[in-house]
Amino acid sequence: MGYKVVVAGATGNVGREMLNILAEREFPVDEIAALASRKSLGTEVSFGDKTLKTRDLDTFDFTGWDIALFAVGSEATRIYAPRAAAAGCIVIDNSSLYRYDPAIPLIVPEVNADAIHGYKARNIIANPNCSTAQMVVALKPLHDRARIRRVVVATYQSVSGAGKEGMDELWEQTKGKYVPGQEYAPRKFTKQIAFNVIPHIDVFLDDGSTKEEWKMVAETKKILDPSIKVTATCVRVPVFVGHSEAINIEFEEPLDWQEAQDILREAPGVLLVDKREAGGYITPVECVGEYATYVSRVRQDPTIENGISLWCVSDNLRKGAALNAVQIAEVLGNRVLKKG
Repeated sequence: MGYKVVVAGATGNVGREMLNILAEREFPVDEIAALASRKSLGTEVSFGDKTLKTRDLDTFDFTGWDIALFAVGSEATRIYAPRAAAAGCIVIDNSSLYRYDPAIPLIVPEVNADAIHGYKARNIIANPNCSTAQMVVALKPLHDRARIRRVVVATYQSVSGAGKEGMDELWEQTKGKYVPGQEYAPRKFTKQIAFNVIPHIDVFLDDGSTKEEWKMVAETKKILDPSIKVTATCVRVPVFVGHSEAINIEFEEPLDWQEAQDILREAPGVLLVDKREAGGYITPVECVGEYATYVSRVRQDPTIENGISLWCVSDNLRKGAALNAVQIAEVLGNRVLKKG
């Protein structure tokens, strides 16, 4: 016996990935519904070897459905997630709407799966920001060993994190004849993204940080440990898919880089690729379509006591969004609903 599963936002990048991953991982589905806004009504999407026609999110009755994976953005989620939850369908939401609500669990299964039972308060579970998800997967096993005091992270985030419009803008600017010094008028981003990097994701806050940077701080504390100090600089780069992060970690206890490698080599969700030679590391192009959070360039930081630096790469549409949501559904099925 399997589950009745809804994917809301099934025509978007993340929604399509949710459908792909549910099929790839053979999640026990008895019935599945692909929902979209009225303008996308009837659009066909793939689920394994099946083709689904999208149904209207606005009129859909969630009664009798077990799990709903939401990838529709905060505004639509604010309307439809409570409807689903009130009908008895457990919502796993990919937007930022519920991440900071203390009554709603924010989950990365490799890190804090035990928080799953918190869904009962509102019948909703939050999926973290894409840049946070991959980072905490890498941090958790190291934190368990030596207790992390402080994290300094710089992200290199792909345009797919800004949705289809971001990907389209990079493509349009790149395929045009590029002349050095010639700028292309931006629409989705604040400056030209092709052949450029933009140190600005989301809105600016009063302290000079951006909301994306604040998200990484707040979510790491909620998921991993509220005592960890985090500072982030989030940068958009001209890469279609795959977020990269340069992470510097200060521990409370001594930890050498060889032991850190050994720990990461055995850590759930992590794939260590770390050879100290040309090409002995993973780049965003190589992680596309993969499940793992890749870690490379593990080394001692000689400038601080108990310091380690590393490089972390993951497919943001997968681990940063769709895969993590499906993994939450798997935890929900295995530990709570137990129907599959």
